[in-house]
Amino acid sequence: MSTQHLSEQELIRREKLAELQRLGIEPYPAALYPVSHYSQEIKAVFNDDNKDDFAAVCLAGRVMSVRDMGKAAFAELQDSQGRIQVYVRRDDIATDGDTMLYDNVWKKLIDLGDFIGIKGFVFRTKMGEISVHVQELTFLGKSLRPLPVVKVAEGQTFDAVTDPEFKYRQRYADLVVNPLVKETFVKRTKMINAIREFLNEHGALEVDTPVLQSIPGGAAARPFITHHNALDVPFYLRIANELYLKRLIVGGFDWVYEFSRNFRNEGMDRTHNPEFTILEWYTAYKDYFWMMNVTEQLLERTCIAVNGTDESIIGGKTISFKAPFKRVPIYEAIKEHTGFDVSEMDEAGLREVCGKLGLEVAPSMGKGKLIDTIFGERCEHHYIQPIFITDYPVEMSPLTKKHRSKPGLVERFELMINGKEIANAYSELNDPIDQRERFEDQVKLMERGDDEAMFIDYDFLRALEYGMPPTAGIGIGIDRLCMLLTGNVSIQDVLLFPQMRPEKSDDVPAEENETNA
Repeated sequence: MSTQHLSEQELIRREKLAELQRLGIEPYPAALYPVSHYSQEIKAVFNDDNKDDFAAVCLAGRVMSVRDMGKAAFAELQDSQGRIQVYVRRDDIATDGDTMLYDNVWKKLIDLGDFIGIKGFVFRTKMGEISVHVQELTFLGKSLRPLPVVKVAEGQTFDAVTDPEFKYRQRYADLVVNPLVKETFVKRTKMINAIREFLNEHGALEVDTPVLQSIPGGAAARPFITHHNALDVPFYLRIANELYLKRLIVGGFDWVYEFSRNFRNEGMDRTHNPEFTILEWYTAYKDYFWMMNVTEQLLERTCIAVNGTDESIIGGKTISFKAPFKRVPIYEAIKEHTGFDVSEMDEAGLREVCGKLGLEVAPSMGKGKLIDTIFGERCEHHYIQPIFITDYPVEMSPLTKKHRSKPGLVERFELMINGKEIANAYSELNDPIDQRERFEDQVKLMERGDDEAMFIDYDFLRALEYGMPPTAGIGIGIDRLCMLLTGNVSIQDVLLFPQMRPEKSDDVPAEENETNA
């Protein structure tokens, strides 16, 4: 049996809870409360000419501040849209002359963070602030834990809680006290809606594919492994949904897309989280040139939908999403930023270049991984404005069609923005014999110790043998794109509940604390 250790304030709030119940006031009522208006819509449209339209309003939310003036008080009420000032006067909320609701409940038993409902009329104070004059007050929910105190005025947060341990572990409280955090997630939804609208308008079909997969295919990454009890076999949380979406192209769909929650059992930093969201789509009878054109159109429109402009500011840098984007082959990028032409080098030559550049490389790395390391460590960070890095070596791209005119390369691009990869796209490999050979090369890398090499997906090969038309495919990192469009420099800031190490808590039984340690 666990023992909960309460602070002095938490004990006082529980005493107030008991007093509310003693007075016959239900601290957690189940009845419907008839909200008619919200804070921001009132503040946006109320004026002296239409005040009669606001002669009877009903709002609900948290009490966030109180200025007591004896027989009256001003308070801030926070609802889902923001905050509005309310004016509470003792005699106005008295029932048949009984001032208990004001003297006992409002002044003594209501704490910051408590939920109340108010009915009244909107007016403008002598200081010019739009407020609600309360004529009826209803208690809707007791807060037993104090919120962190922050200062918010005119939409600005002056001393927001910035401790990551609090922000990410207690996101529910972070959302209450930091208005700009909530705005980030409102923008994230706007972003996803804009993307979905664009794709649907262009004839794409949204689909769902398996999260539990017998083979972790479609990307080079370390998977999470679980066990399927009913089938008594190991399963993997998907690292990508690519191979399933391409099966659907084989099956006759022309354009399919999915917002895919993926899982990669790898490191965590400001741009990586083991659980993340990616948008992938595949379109028949198209290639990577077409995909570049559509991608830049999509991102320009999405930025405008989120920010009202085709620009976004992050880390003091202004990013322009105005199409078209610049296009540079990867070998040219490496030569420009390292001075080395690696286009004709074998694995030994690439290892020598890595040594000269001071890059640590493992014996398990093949030619593709070595080139990827050079580009990632010495080139990627230079690309702030959107740019398509194109024409990768075949060793880096086991699922990509060979370039139609450049031997040894494939028709692939990565979109770089603010020094990071945001999207990865191909003219998809649809030759089943070539695909089988590429998978077998991946197995050889796995045998050398590369734990991110791909498995052979024999069912996918069987699907390709039925025939897949020329196809273009792309994956866009939704979390990283959200960072760019909302000005956040850490991926954890655009995830409502990012992964964290389980905490030790006085509220958790001792045996569970030992398990979490």
